[in-house]
Amino acid sequence: MQEISRLSGKETGMYTIQEPTVWLSHRLSWLKQPQVLMIPLVFVFVLLVWELIIWLGDYPTFILPSVVDVFVTLQRTIVDGSLWRHAQATLFAVFVGLSLGLSVAIVLGYILAKNLMLERLLAPYIVASQSVPVVAVAPLLIIWFGPGRLSKVLICALIVFFPALINSIVGLRSVDTGLRDLMRSLKATRWQMFTMLEIPAALPVLLGGLKVSVTLSVVGAVVGEFVGADRGLGFLINQARGLFNTPLVFVSIVSLVAIAISLYGVVALLEKWLLRWRQS
Repeated sequence: MQEISRLSGKETGMYTIQEPTVWLSHRLSWLKQPQVLMIPLVFVFVLLVWELIIWLGDYPTFILPSVVDVFVTLQRTIVDGSLWRHAQATLFAVFVGLSLGLSVAIVLGYILAKNLMLERLLAPYIVASQSVPVVAVAPLLIIWFGPGRLSKVLICALIVFFPALINSIVGLRSVDTGLRDLMRSLKATRWQMFTMLEIPAALPVLLGGLKVSVTLSVVGAVVGEFVGADRGLGFLINQARGLFNTPLVFVSIVSLVAIAISLYGVVALLEKWLLRWRQS
C-alpha cells in the first residue's frame, strides 16, 4: 500500500493511480467554468428585472405577480400537498406516454431502416399524421377514450413518436457499412449484429432524439390536461387562470420547467455514461 501511495499521480503500466483529493478536484473542475458560474448570476438578474418591471409599471398581482407572491404561493401549495398531487398526475402521463411513444418509434424505426420500400410506402402517411396539430387531435382522443389517464398518455405518446422515429431511422442507417461487412465475415448472428454494432453505433443519434422527446413529452401531457382533465399541472393552470390566480399559474409553469429540465439532465447524464467509450 505504501508503494501504491508513492506512485500517486504517476503511470503504472496502463493505469494512473491518483489520490482522492486529486480525483475529487478533477471531477469538480467543471464548477470552475465561467458558463456554470453565470447560471445563478443570470437567474438573479432575471428576478431583479422582473421586480423592476413591476415597480415601474405598478402592475396588480393578477396581471404580473411579484417574486415574493409566487414564492408564497409555491410554499402554500407544497405544504397543502396540492402541487405534488397535480405534478404526480402529469409525471404519470409523461413517463408512460414517453415509454409508449419511444417503444413504438424504435421498433417501427428499426423496421423502416431495414426496408427502404416500406419506408417510402409509409412515409407520406407518417408525415401527414404530423401535419395535424396535437391540439386538434386531443379532443377526439378525449371523446374516444374518455378524460382519464389513457387519453393523456396517448396524446403524450403521439407528440413524442415522430422525432423518436426519425432519429431511430437516421441512427440505424448511419452505421458504417464496413463494420457491417466485418461482422458478417465473422459469422455474427442478427442479434449480435443488433446488440454489438447497430445499437452502440446509433446511440449518439438515438440519445439526441431522446433529449428532444423528453421535453416534448411534458408538452404533450399538458396539452391533454388542457383539453380535459380533473388533475395535473395543465389542469391547475386552467383552474388558476379562471380564478385570476396568476401566482398559481407561475408556480405551475415553473414546476413544468423544472420537470423538463430534470428529465433533460437525466438523459444528458445517461448519454455521458453510455458514450463514455467514445471519450476513452
